[in-house]
Amino acid sequence: MSTDTEHVEEDSETSSSLLETWSDWYHIPVLGAVMLFMFWVRTQAYDQFVTDDGSPALAGVDSWYQWRTIEWTAENYPNTMPYEVWSGFPEGTYVGQFGTLFDQIIVTVAMIVGLGDPSPETVYAVALLMIPAMAALVAIPVFYMGRRLGGTLGGLVAIAILALAPGTFLSRSTVGQLDHHVGEVLFMAIAVVAMMAALRSGERQKPVYELIVDRDWNALRAPTMYSVLAGIAMMLYIWVWPSAIVLVGIFGVFFAIQLCLDYLRGVSPDHIAFVGAVSLGVTALTTTLLIERSGFGVTTFSYLQPLTALLIAVGCVFMAWLAREWNNRGIERQYYPVAIGGIAVAILLVMWLALPGLYNTLIGNLTSRLLPLNPSSGTLTISEAQPPDNFGNHVREEFGMAFYSMLVGLALLVARPLRDREFRAEYTLVIVWSLFLISMTATQVRFTYYLVLAVAVVNAVFIADVVEIFNLDIRGGIDSFRQIETYQVIVLFLVVILLFAPLLPPIAADNSTSWEQASNTAPSSDATIVWEGSNEWLANNTPAPGNWGEHENADQLEYFGTYQAPADGDYDYPDGAYGVMSWWDYGHLITTQGERIPHANPFQQNAPSASSFLTAESEERGELVLDTIAAGENPADKSTEELESLSEGATNEELRYVMIDYEMAAGKFSAITAWSGPNYEHYVTPEGHEDGQPVNINDYQNGSIPYYDTMQSQLYFNDADGLEHYRTVHENADAGTATIVAYAQVYTPAIQGQAGQELQELGYQEGDVIYYQDGELAAPGEGRPSVAIQQMGFQRIQSIQQNPTQQLLGARSAAAVKTFERVEGATLTGTVDDDADVLGNETTASVEVELETNTGRTFNYTQETEVAEDGSFELTVPYATNDELGVEDGYTNSSVEATGEYEVTVGEPGETGYATETTVPETEVVKGETITVDGFEQTELEDPDESDGNETDGNETDGGSADGNETDGGNETADGNQTNDGNQTDGNQTDDGAETEDN
Repeated sequence: MSTDTEHVEEDSETSSSLLETWSDWYHIPVLGAVMLFMFWVRTQAYDQFVTDDGSPALAGVDSWYQWRTIEWTAENYPNTMPYEVWSGFPEGTYVGQFGTLFDQIIVTVAMIVGLGDPSPETVYAVALLMIPAMAALVAIPVFYMGRRLGGTLGGLVAIAILALAPGTFLSRSTVGQLDHHVGEVLFMAIAVVAMMAALRSGERQKPVYELIVDRDWNALRAPTMYSVLAGIAMMLYIWVWPSAIVLVGIFGVFFAIQLCLDYLRGVSPDHIAFVGAVSLGVTALTTTLLIERSGFGVTTFSYLQPLTALLIAVGCVFMAWLAREWNNRGIERQYYPVAIGGIAVAILLVMWLALPGLYNTLIGNLTSRLLPLNPSSGTLTISEAQPPDNFGNHVREEFGMAFYSMLVGLALLVARPLRDREFRAEYTLVIVWSLFLISMTATQVRFTYYLVLAVAVVNAVFIADVVEIFNLDIRGGIDSFRQIETYQVIVLFLVVILLFAPLLPPIAADNSTSWEQASNTAPSSDATIVWEGSNEWLANNTPAPGNWGEHENADQLEYFGTYQAPADGDYDYPDGAYGVMSWWDYGHLITTQGERIPHANPFQQNAPSASSFLTAESEERGELVLDTIAAGENPADKSTEELESLSEGATNEELRYVMIDYEMAAGKFSAITAWSGPNYEHYVTPEGHEDGQPVNINDYQNGSIPYYDTMQSQLYFNDADGLEHYRTVHENADAGTATIVAYAQVYTPAIQGQAGQELQELGYQEGDVIYYQDGELAAPGEGRPSVAIQQMGFQRIQSIQQNPTQQLLGARSAAAVKTFERVEGATLTGTVDDDADVLGNETTASVEVELETNTGRTFNYTQETEVAEDGSFELTVPYATNDELGVEDGYTNSSVEATGEYEVTVGEPGETGYATETTVPETEVVKGETITVDGFEQTELEDPDESDGNETDGNETDGGSADGNETDGGNETADGNQTNDGNQTDGNQTDDGAETEDN
């Protein structure tokens, strides 16, 4: 019996010990399971990003450039890229937000996996998987932040919300999203939890000035150690993302508020000031080692990071000293915060006067990143940097009701001291941090991936305080469960439903859950389908930078080479180097896929000058813009006379190619115009249009709006027809054609309700194009007409044609991406001996040649000029009739070839004149040489309008009214051959407008 009894007691003790152990450590396996779930969710689409040939397939444009800097780091390990000469031509660029600790971490893991010599495939696989791995690691600091605020239960609720939340954080951390955003979130979380631990240590150990004087290191050891770790954590965050200086600013606001609160409560500010001074002092010291550029750049490792941290560290010491002086002088405590506020304003005033660069940087980032006050027009052209259209809808889609329970949690956190709970500095930190993250999300939608941290962490407060308020003791074992009242069960059920039901089926739509959203991720269609083919052609059919023409300097521009930043910020490229003009969205793709040097890039470098070229309304102005760029000047918003003066200093650093896609020609054109004048409405309003008059549909069909005169339109739609120095050399066949449509919203009786009544009150009549101003309806002729230029498919075009409130103004088709070359052009000269006296006083000499693209499309290039009194003429053409030169000669393997010789005519169409044919060798075109045209014979000149009238009529029908034939025309546009006809017609029409301007 005794043995049995002893045995039972022993088992009971063992069971009790196991339960206690489980109670103490159960969160570890739960945390591990949540992390595995987060990793699994984000890697479901892994196979979509691994191609058969081993080439990268990534989910975004920035991901491609991140892959470039990771490759560079792997080639030059352990160094990171100091200066980039493969972007931002002709200056080069410093890529401060890339080539950071983020790359070092990924490449270091790849080095371990690859045993010191990883293959590119290994580096790529590791890079893909490290993104979801870092996302899973975010759960660790989030759990410990939640645990500090709401116990173990609160920590588990926090990571559950983090794991289940769909939206921005998830989309930025799935496989294929090779970007540093997930690293930002991870290291921000680490920095915040480290600061929370340091603050708590400071409150417990209570370091004061006297302990420092007495060198009582035993009392100072713990707060010093935690503060140093917090400072290092902040430095690591900045090392991952230089713009993390924003968190230093948030810490600065927190310390100012907390030190004032402590003093008002009668608590010595020394305790928290010590933590602030040590932690941010360490940050200032360590970030000094990261400095790579002078000045106060936010996106670069500059003086700004250490200086800002140092100012806040000194500010903490100053506030603690001022508090002592306040006491010594017997001044009322309530005036202390007022004095601190006044001193802060005075410091800003002094900074504005003495350090305007630092002041402008701080205030500029305050308004563009932290507070939704005054974002720049350039920032508003970036989709991810725009504020959400409806903040309430946005956060509800991202977090369900967890965002609103977070707001309740913040209120409960503020109220904790009122409920006889201890007042902690880390509570203030979390409140200030969360409010700033909310403000940042309201300022730029991309910062939602930061807000997920606050939503998860503060819900730990919400759940913990609800459990406490309603006495929901769910950690006391079976006995405590038996004592739970019915109302407590209801409360617990409602809380769980509130937090998690919107994130889980069946309430959440299947495609709204985190795992469904992650499984649907795929490589970017623009990057892998639309642009990849064009960039591959660029890499294989153009000379390597440095080898243009007679030069052989490509070895001075190695793709993985190391280059030092120039002292004057302008890299000295070797002879034979050249750049590629396109919109900044595609700069990284040109660098990484085409291994060529773009002028503008997603750092928004050179966006104004790219805008100036693409919107230039004549070839003459376009050439002046490029020459001004080569002279190292900014051409944006300059008059033609100013450009002529600035372009005189042009060097041999030329922009040789232009790449334009359907998005630039359509939806992105409005953003392009935002970077240089005039504004968008100028380009979509017909010339000579009178205010208050409806837009005439024929103005769009006949090409009489300024948009059709822009370099972008003349190149993309017209294949450089009529231009002297540009020619089409390739078009993307894989992505098919894109139909660009101009349409307007018009007033009809079909518009009912308040909108219709308001239009009537404003004076609109049936058929008037509706005008808007600042997003609001305007009177006829006031503001800008509601004209939009967009890329559309046939069904969308048909929908507009059948919509009584919309008017189709014009439709044009072209390949998804076209590449153009800038050449000197061959000058054709000739003299007609008009013995028969058949020519009039104003005689035209014209040339025409038929060309065929790599897709099998044919089009005609035409050029004309007036004949002098002596019968001589001179004109310049960019297309050759042979392809005798190629990459090995330092020139382009053009994929557009002439089907015959140039037809040269002198005289008027349909009348008697002179004609001959001539060849134009490629050498003469690229070197700008002169060709003498002779052999003219008198003949009856063909009238193109009579022989090819069907094409012109067909194009006008496509862009015109909405009858059944036009719908058929839309179908024809989708066909490859019919699209070719449309392009020829569009080109002729726009060319007429261009000639009028030239004349």
